[in-house]
Amino acid sequence: MSMAAACHGHKIPRRRSAVMASSRPLMPPEARLRRRRGGTTRARTMTIRGFLRRLSPLLVLAAVVLGGLPAAAQPYLKFSLDGRIDSEAAPFLLALEQGYLKAEGVDVTIDPAVSPQETLTRVATGTYDLGLVDINELIKFRDQNPGAAVRAVFMVENRPTYAVLARRSRGIAGPKDLGGKRIAASTTDGSLVHLLLFARLNDVDRGRLRLDTVAVPVREPMLASGQVDAISASVLTVVDLKARGVPAEDVVVLPMADYGVELYGQAIVVSAKMASERSEAVRGFLRAVVKAMQETVRDPARAVEALSRRIDGQQRSRELERLEIAISANLVTPEVKADGFGAVDMARLTRAIDQLGLVHEFRTKPKAADVFDPTFLPPLPERLPR
Repeated sequence: MSMAAACHGHKIPRRRSAVMASSRPLMPPEARLRRRRGGTTRARTMTIRGFLRRLSPLLVLAAVVLGGLPAAAQPYLKFSLDGRIDSEAAPFLLALEQGYLKAEGVDVTIDPAVSPQETLTRVATGTYDLGLVDINELIKFRDQNPGAAVRAVFMVENRPTYAVLARRSRGIAGPKDLGGKRIAASTTDGSLVHLLLFARLNDVDRGRLRLDTVAVPVREPMLASGQVDAISASVLTVVDLKARGVPAEDVVVLPMADYGVELYGQAIVVSAKMASERSEAVRGFLRAVVKAMQETVRDPARAVEALSRRIDGQQRSRELERLEIAISANLVTPEVKADGFGAVDMARLTRAIDQLGLVHEFRTKPKAADVFDPTFLPPLPERLPR
């Protein structure tokens, strides 16, 4: 307050001393210092204890989570089949079950598909990393979708399973007998294209073929019930026909590879993006597949065990029979014994593309190197059948 205020009768309040402001007894300076230090220490101790109480549950959770992880995170890959899970998927499921894929540092999921076209779309769009698909479907897909940078990197079926299956009782014993007969085929799995090529190479007049374009699920039942005389399908279909009660002696199997068809069969495909950005993961995947194929050839029953966990147990014996046919007829061929699993003869692939051009009108005819990339294959000694 100013002196002028004091002159007008206002009193200036006196400052209270430190002694007057405190009701506590006076303490020596040394005691006050010890008390402050003690209080600070206790406060600090309480703060640390509270922090540790809050932190300990997080430490426990982190230990549990980290303890369950591998030392190094494994690349995660999605692999698409081109149809349902059956004997053709056995080597891949065996690679998964036996830890061959994990040993190569990749974590893989294996899923079925509705059709080869779905598999190719999955890989082309990056929804899946790799796929199993008929290489001829890949060739046609690339031709119809020029921007789809997808190539095959491993040939699974050196000899395709394509075949005409007919009823002997309908007077069919060879290709020439198909004229005038009713034959069922599908556009979904490529069997119609295969049939037309088979007919052309064997001088069967296409105009005399009575073709029924049908869905895959009804094709075999139509032959079994006698609705058609023959079907274009797979050599493995003979097992399904037997299961449907068709007498074995009434089934004629005409493997197309025995009648001039040089096409390859199923292959592992990958997108260009996947091949460039995750090349080591692709190589590791293929090394694991080779080991699984070698094991499948040595012990088909063991491969079917991996398969049987994902199918009806009653189908086990049927799938084993299908797998044994595929091994002897399609997977282990003279070419595979010489060149190993996964490889292709580029000259043969060129001829196969030429053959496909007889029944498919290319926008731009591809070269073999556009379709197949051998650079991801393991060395030859590692790929030979054992």
